[in-house]
Amino acid sequence: MQTRREMLSRSAGVAAMLAGLGLLPAVAQAEYAAAAFEAKTMAELTKALGISTPVESKDVTITGPDIAENGAVVPLGCSTALPGVKRMLILVEKNPSMLCAAFDVTDAVEANFNTRVKMGQSSNVMAVAVMNDGKVLFAQKEVKVTLGGCGG
Repeated sequence: MQTRREMLSRSAGVAAMLAGLGLLPAVAQAEYAAAAFEAKTMAELTKALGISTPVESKDVTITGPDIAENGAVVPLGCSTALPGVKRMLILVEKNPSMLCAAFDVTDAVEANFNTRVKMGQSSNVMAVAVMNDGKVLFAQKEVKVTLGGCGG
C-alpha cells in the first residue's frame, strides 16, 4: 500500500518533469496586465495596456441591468460582431480598479462574454473592443446600484 508521503513525492516528481518540458503554465502569464488591473482612470488604463484612446461605436454592445439591487453581483455582458477583435474589456468607471474583466479573443472565438462584477456605487460601465488593426472601440451604459458591493 502506498503511503501519502510516497504519493506526494511521486506527484512532485511528475510536476517537476512537466515543468521541465514546458507543459505547466508560467507564473508570468497571470501578471501580464497587473498594471492594467490597478489603473484608476482611462488614461492610466490605456497606458498600461499600450492601446489608443477608445472611440464610441454602435458595433460594440454592453448589457447589464439599469438598476442593480446588490452591487456585490452585477451581471454584465460585452459583445461585438466585428471581425478582427483581439481583446474585450469590461470597465466600471467608479470602481477602485477600473478594469473588471479582460478576455483575449481569436478568430475562432465569438466575441460575446458574460460575467458578474462588484460595483461599489452607481457608475458608467463600458465594453471595450481592442481590434487587431489598433483601433479601440467602446460602448457605455449607466448602472445604478442601490446597495454597494464594495463595503457600501
